[in-house]
Amino acid sequence: MDNEKQFKPFIPAEKIMPEMTAFSIIMGAILSVVFGAANAYLGLRVGMTVSASIPAAVISMGVIRKILHRDSILENNFVQTVGSAGESVAAGAIFTLPAMFLWAKDGIMDKPDLFEIMIICIVGGLLGVFFMVPLRNALIVKEHGTLPYPEGQACAEVLLAGEEGGDSASVVFAGLGISAAFKFIIDGLKLVPSEINTPGTGISSFKGQIGTQIYPAVFSVGYICGPKISSYMFCGGVISWMMLIPLIVMFGPETIMYPGTAPIGEIFAENGVGGIWGSYIRYIGAGALATGGMISLIKSLPMIVTTFRDSMKALAGGQGDSTLRTDKNLSMKVVVICLAVLIVLTAVLPQIPVGIGGAVLIAVFGFFFAAVSSRMVGIVGSSNNPVSGMAIATLLFSTIVLKATGTIGATGMKTAIAIGTVICIVAAIAGDTSQDLKTGYLVGATPLKQQYGEVIGVIVSAIAIGGVLYLLDSAWGFGSEQLGAPQATLMKMIIEGVMGGQLPWGLVITGVVLAFVVEMLGIPVLPFAIGVYLPIQLSACIMVGGLVRLYFDRKKFASEQEKTATANRGVLYCSGMIAGEGLVGILLAVLAVLGVDGKIDLSGVLNLSASAGTIASIVVFAVMILLVFKFALSGKKKA
Repeated sequence: MDNEKQFKPFIPAEKIMPEMTAFSIIMGAILSVVFGAANAYLGLRVGMTVSASIPAAVISMGVIRKILHRDSILENNFVQTVGSAGESVAAGAIFTLPAMFLWAKDGIMDKPDLFEIMIICIVGGLLGVFFMVPLRNALIVKEHGTLPYPEGQACAEVLLAGEEGGDSASVVFAGLGISAAFKFIIDGLKLVPSEINTPGTGISSFKGQIGTQIYPAVFSVGYICGPKISSYMFCGGVISWMMLIPLIVMFGPETIMYPGTAPIGEIFAENGVGGIWGSYIRYIGAGALATGGMISLIKSLPMIVTTFRDSMKALAGGQGDSTLRTDKNLSMKVVVICLAVLIVLTAVLPQIPVGIGGAVLIAVFGFFFAAVSSRMVGIVGSSNNPVSGMAIATLLFSTIVLKATGTIGATGMKTAIAIGTVICIVAAIAGDTSQDLKTGYLVGATPLKQQYGEVIGVIVSAIAIGGVLYLLDSAWGFGSEQLGAPQATLMKMIIEGVMGGQLPWGLVITGVVLAFVVEMLGIPVLPFAIGVYLPIQLSACIMVGGLVRLYFDRKKFASEQEKTATANRGVLYCSGMIAGEGLVGILLAVLAVLGVDGKIDLSGVLNLSASAGTIASIVVFAVMILLVFKFALSGKKKA
């Protein structure tokens, strides 16, 4: 309580500034869609998303200063509040909903229509916001100084350093434009191969493979995540592609192993190493991923129990009776009514096929995981929030209950994934809302207006995400080389395993054992398991980004301030690169659906040999890396 009395925000409660304006609503909505679409594309490719708060904030600052010639830190904060919601909705949707598309391809059920996706995402997002609102006073205000909320504080620091806003924004825009150009050259015009591949060794009997993609967004993920996480992913890839695949090949070219339907030699020869990956390795990776999610959840259980208990105790203290602008929240009466309406709609709407029992599960799991997520991101940050573990636990419990009550087959599978989707979005949005409200608390925003902003961001991004999913599926298909959709494939396997028991359990258990061994060695399982699951070329590209970040982390600078500023400029530039590639990825998907992608394909014009193509790819990748050094080290120069 002392913290609550002593703390003074940057903008005093008595001061009124532009905050929830027409510009901030429109700008926030645009960024919500942009970063939601970019993160959807990224998450379907690499199995993870990145925070949109800071890039949204700096873009807003640049536009407000340079175009509108005005400055309001609260207006900028409102923009990032709305904009960051899109990334969280996208994360919850892409980790689960593509499972329905995959089942549709198998002829098990129809694809979810756009309205169905929109309703599921809106309900999940709004539940996440409204479940978190009563906890604001308990977690953000009363425990200020105890719960750091790392991303929320980092975003506040960016906003407070407003005098550098224009330059920071130019770095983000530079990354966006340059990345868009690289992506269009690589995947649109196809002037250079997208991968650099070499055999594992010169031994003809050894069928391992290693290489790297040259995509800016994948490289940027490595830079933002840092060298440790990148190395864990790369190690998982090396285990799969340099050890497990060669071992499987050694069973003999004529061998047919379940679930494969063709001889090992045939799928290797026809489809490259990817054939063996699709038939065998992905099940080992899925076992490791599921185990990693559960381990992260189990390790967090003591903290989960404590944080939930403390949150409920603090909540029992009420919202307080302050009349200050900076203490004004949505009224509890409005929150309770909205929650009741949403839960009833969950039970009765045909677009959310869960029924009364499913609605009860969503209400119970949703409130519990929202409270846990809200507090845990305050301690360990959003990146370490075990959302996937929560989703896996929900799916396992829900699927077991559905099967026990006779809800099986396509109906039971669809119900389970719908429950998992809502809970996944609830947990992601609750964590995002908490970080945004922490940022607002530090800068002196009006909580009520931020809560309105979260609602706007959820609705806008939920309307857009269905179209993005349909577009990407129509262009390349989920589960393909371009869009592996690792998390959704994992959720699909879990439900199928519980419902029908048709999984290749030997391979899955191999992944489970591998995950436990890695955990005993003290290595974080989830990034390692993602590396096992994904192609080595992808995790190698992430590793290159991690190595560049390692250089900046180890480099000696004149001061610690300069070192931090350099690393942050690199993060902003890479955030722009992720957005740029994501947007061009969406554009190329449109061209593919329209059937005009072949008309811009210039690969046949150049007709590069294999060695010339490799050299060209290396040159393009080298230029991409050098540009990161240029913008990270640019200081206050304009990008």
